[in-house]
Amino acid sequence: MFGPALSSPVARTTSHKVVIPFYVYAAFSFLVATVLLLISGGAFTGHYFQPHILAITHVMALGWATMIILGASHQLVPVLIESDLYSTKLGHLSFGLAAVGIPLLVYGFYTFDLGVVAQLGGSLVTAAVLAYCVNIALSISESKRKNVHAVFVFTATLWLLLTVSLGLAMLFNFTAFVLPQDSLYFLSLHAHLGLVGWFLLLVMGVGSRLIPMFLISKYSAPRLLWVVFALVNTGLVLYGLLFLFHAAPGLSFVPAGMVLLALLLFAYYCRQAYAQRIRKKVDDQMKISLLAVVLLLLPTVVLLALIGVLLASSSAHANVVLLYGFTIFFGWLTAIILGMTFKTLPFIVWNKLYSHRASLGKMPSPKDLFSERVYRAMALAYLLGFVLFGCGILFAFPILLVTGSIALLITAVLYNWNVMRLVNHKPFRK
Repeated sequence: MFGPALSSPVARTTSHKVVIPFYVYAAFSFLVATVLLLISGGAFTGHYFQPHILAITHVMALGWATMIILGASHQLVPVLIESDLYSTKLGHLSFGLAAVGIPLLVYGFYTFDLGVVAQLGGSLVTAAVLAYCVNIALSISESKRKNVHAVFVFTATLWLLLTVSLGLAMLFNFTAFVLPQDSLYFLSLHAHLGLVGWFLLLVMGVGSRLIPMFLISKYSAPRLLWVVFALVNTGLVLYGLLFLFHAAPGLSFVPAGMVLLALLLFAYYCRQAYAQRIRKKVDDQMKISLLAVVLLLLPTVVLLALIGVLLASSSAHANVVLLYGFTIFFGWLTAIILGMTFKTLPFIVWNKLYSHRASLGKMPSPKDLFSERVYRAMALAYLLGFVLFGCGILFAFPILLVTGSIALLITAVLYNWNVMRLVNHKPFRK
């Protein structure tokens, strides 16, 4: 499958001891987020700036999405740059700092006590991101292979550092005058720096390399990727300038349109890679990953709708904003992770247990290390939960919120079950 494509660089670079803890932590965070969603569903019928929503958002953004991306990137960046990770110690350090800092920060948001505990948590998370940024920067600088994919990843790490730095300033701004205006004013800027600058750029940078690799495709279009890179970053910078200079809301269509165009071009890139693949048969995990590329378009479409709502009327403002955030964190980000976890983690575990035994006889393939039956049940529960909870937000219907959150909780339980089965797998004996 994809083992031969990655086995050589992965085996000689990042230790599984650095990578796997991020996956396990992220899986548990997803479970925590869905439990909080179930017991806090009523919060999604009101304003978006309230303690329980802030807590759930940061569990999803930091504990779920960011932690699993940090773990995967420690494994995949060496593949992109065809060189070793600079330091496994920095990898362990970034995990330890984030693992302690995230629950402290989330606890502060959940209780809305944004004093010492929350500020300590935010500081630890920022330190974790700084350690990660240094590691990635030094890894790329020492590599002889410079390419557009590495530039995507490095730029995304800079946006991540800016995102958490602004977030930390907003946190301290609740108890001291750190920023020129109240923290709520900067919430939109903070969110989009992370969503577009960190998550979107990182997904595009890694995906543009791994999707052709997994498909065994000859397609390569670096010029197209540079255009995508320029559109996303220019759009984000323009959005920041419009925000800081209090531009009219209608002008937000411009950066949003640039990001949408970048997404369409990236989808075209993936479509061409699929069309020019050498191996015609595509496994289920790869199909879901390609479907997740299409889902990248959802948040931008919702954002354009949100801008239209704001221009027309403010009556539906809260519902649409909540739906926008839910679509991002429980929509395309979660869909991508649910697909790519079982495309990457099985090989990491397989490489740990079987790579040195491959010459001894028949070995299981990476896909044999997890249950595809449980995976399919998880996918169905996720789709049901996402649709029901999204409709519950839009129509402020409590029954839909409850049933949707139960389905998402089942999704998290099944996801955790498969992840634990993977990481606790014992080598087959002849």
